[in-house]
Amino acid sequence: MEMSKSRKGDFAEFYAVTWLWDNGYEVFLNAGCSGPIDMIATKDGETVLIDVKTSQYDPRNDLWTVRSYRSDQQKKLGVIYLLFDAETRKLRWVNHRDAEDKQLGLELV
Repeated sequence: MEMSKSRKGDFAEFYAVTWLWDNGYEVFLNAGCSGPIDMIATKDGETVLIDVKTSQYDPRNDLWTVRSYRSDQQKKLGVIYLLFDAETRKLRWVNHRDAEDKQLGLELV
């Protein structure tokens, strides 16, 4: 069965919440369907603003890719991408670099 784009995003976010819980975070979801962040997570006094993105692995270039870039507002807020691979159902933090938004070959943490 083919999932709509919004359903894939919902799926990725639910996986992200449980993954964050498993890693000791408290998670607070965006109550709306728009905005610069999907969720806020806290752990050991640290607060992280998160935008969950579905990613795909490109073996030709050995890169994880997503179809959008962080907005200027997200950069200003310090939003971090949490990538979800629908094929493996694994999540990865993105270590954003200054030039990362030029070509989204992501360095993963």
